[in-house]
Amino acid sequence: MPNMKNEILARLREPEYRPVKQQQLAKQLGVTKKQSTSYRKALDELISEGLIHEGRSGRVRIKVAPGLIAGTIKRTTSGAGYLIPDAPLPELRGQDVYISPSDMRDAHTGDSVLVQLVSRRKSSGQRCGRIDQIVERARNVFVGTYFERDGESFVAVDGKTFEDPISVGDPGARGARTKDKVVIEMLRFPSRIQSGEAVLTRVLGQRGAPGVDTLAVIYEFGLPDEFPEAVLEEARIQAENFDEENLDGRRDLRKETIVTIDPADARDFDDAISLNRTDDGHWHLGVHIADVAHFVPEGSLLDIEAQKRGTSVYLPRRVLPMLPEVISNGLASLQQGRIRYAKSAFIEFNADGLPIHTELANTAIKVTKRFAYEQVMPILKAPEKQKGKVSGKVLALLQRMHELAMLLRKRRFANGSLQMGLPEIRIDFNKKAEVVGASERHHDESHEIIEEFMLAANCAVAVALKNRGLPFIRRIHAEPDERKLKAFSEFVQALGFDLRKYQSRRELQALLDEAKDAPEAHAVNYGFLRSLKQAEYSPIEAGHYALAFDDYCHFTSPIRRYPDLMIHRIVDKLCRSKRKPKVPGEAELLKLGKHCSITERRAERAERELKKLKLLTYMKQCIGDELTAVITGVESFGFFCQGVEIPAEGLVHISSLADDRYQYDQASYSLNGFKAGNQFRLGDRIRVAVARVDLERRSLDYKLIKAARRSADSERRPARKVSDKRGQKKSGTKTKARGKARKKSRSRKRR
Repeated sequence: MPNMKNEILARLREPEYRPVKQQQLAKQLGVTKKQSTSYRKALDELISEGLIHEGRSGRVRIKVAPGLIAGTIKRTTSGAGYLIPDAPLPELRGQDVYISPSDMRDAHTGDSVLVQLVSRRKSSGQRCGRIDQIVERARNVFVGTYFERDGESFVAVDGKTFEDPISVGDPGARGARTKDKVVIEMLRFPSRIQSGEAVLTRVLGQRGAPGVDTLAVIYEFGLPDEFPEAVLEEARIQAENFDEENLDGRRDLRKETIVTIDPADARDFDDAISLNRTDDGHWHLGVHIADVAHFVPEGSLLDIEAQKRGTSVYLPRRVLPMLPEVISNGLASLQQGRIRYAKSAFIEFNADGLPIHTELANTAIKVTKRFAYEQVMPILKAPEKQKGKVSGKVLALLQRMHELAMLLRKRRFANGSLQMGLPEIRIDFNKKAEVVGASERHHDESHEIIEEFMLAANCAVAVALKNRGLPFIRRIHAEPDERKLKAFSEFVQALGFDLRKYQSRRELQALLDEAKDAPEAHAVNYGFLRSLKQAEYSPIEAGHYALAFDDYCHFTSPIRRYPDLMIHRIVDKLCRSKRKPKVPGEAELLKLGKHCSITERRAERAERELKKLKLLTYMKQCIGDELTAVITGVESFGFFCQGVEIPAEGLVHISSLADDRYQYDQASYSLNGFKAGNQFRLGDRIRVAVARVDLERRSLDYKLIKAARRSADSERRPARKVSDKRGQKKSGTKTKARGKARKKSRSRKRR
């Protein structure tokens, strides 16, 4: 083993070495099949020891040399860039590193780079640097529009990644025609001293043709689409071998009253609920999750493909599933009246909603009734009208579910759990698949019922695995950086709120509740979201900050998330044997957790990008239309705002604000004019008109029609104290009166 580790380190230190994936590195080192196990173990140990680093796409490199800073580049339209460090460094004081155009080399947004700090600083004191090495490209594949000029062919890449078109060689490559959407792979990235060059690999179709925008996003983000035939064949074999009458090793729950509650348009059903209450007042909750692990053996082609995908991707009007549909929509879909295998978590709560015991089991269930979310609340609100529509057993089950879920929800928020008020945006289509608008998706208590039970199951399974001393992939959410929380508290103070105990989750939730129906709601929620870190998958015991759970994992969606499938495999081993099961070690879990976090974020970015593209296509026909918008971001060059009626985000450029000269104040997220009342800040509501839509650059420009005018003194909202009511200042009868009025208002809201 020491020799193998030394060989790996020696190769990575060679000057000509460029980061490659583990398999390619093995070939470079001449690793034989007999040595493959010790090779993988040596790599895992070097990674866990911090001597080498594995990038987002799996490429391996040596640990950063002294004097260099590793991070990710964000390039601006001016050609300059900012380095976002991988880890916080004291000398940067929480700031990014500015890199001038001449020091950028040919790096682009998302690239992993190594940067050397230089002696000069910006006027604000911000550190400057130059790129020493581009370690890993964010991507090499791009989508754009094909055209020909002067006997040469070019592609204008979608978005703002490249200012100039990219040369793709001979005209008519792969039969491309002008205005076709095409896929290219970069051969040479453009820089200040040379143009870019690429090879055209695929023609998607004419720009604007149905489905081409979806294909463009799929290829842009490298999303896996069609399954290999060998994987589909394995899924068919699983379907042929499934015997629903074979209950060997399974608890028979086929006669239990069990329901599912899902969206009306759901395609797969992976969770179901049973619930009883005993004479001692204790609740006995059964959370039954589709037993995907039964149909996806570890190490099979199905498993390898699922791990590679990491997650299902939910695009507007299209799903790219993690598993073939014969499994995701068939064998492992908990359909009403069908016998299905499940992994069940049985959780006993006392009368106060405190979990006191958890049991895990392999089960067989038959769903009694399937509900859409929209059906549940009318039943609970008017049960007397349900005679003949819903059986007495099912009605009683729904009523018990509602009672326990609200009890768990109350306890969770009392323990410091956080909930933001950022709505989910849904694109509305007509029968021809054309965008006709967009709307916010609102959740009622029926969604909260399922949410609470899924959270309870995820938490209970994590605690059960921890108590058995087993390493597993957790869902963690690290605590936010205190400096960011402090900056957030200063920001909300500028909006008229007072948040002194910004480290307290209870005070933060009180602030979010306080701002919920206020004009500043968007500003507060966006500002708070920016101060938080991203949740991720990892075996490290870091807890979940937003949920206020010490131990948490994902157990409830193995159809669409690979980490859940891994948890199911551990649960299966526990159900089949009393001995401590053999499970992956921490080094392997770290690697898999990182991979699953990357695929999850890729899926989220792709979904956002296609929604944006669909909305821009719709907004193309709305040029000149006026709408109300909320400012969602403020920069030195203008501010971004999102429509209220149509939630499309666009830019109001500072050059279009001709009534005054504006200066950017980063601390308050605002643009401030010299004239009284001229201020634009995060969360302001304004009237704008659609000025310009550019589908190629994926940009939308608004023109300001009417601003939210205010006086710096007389119209500023009085600060509302969220944290320390006992320490409220007594500065006269007006302050006291306002405080009493606010208390009465909050009291009415609570009732």
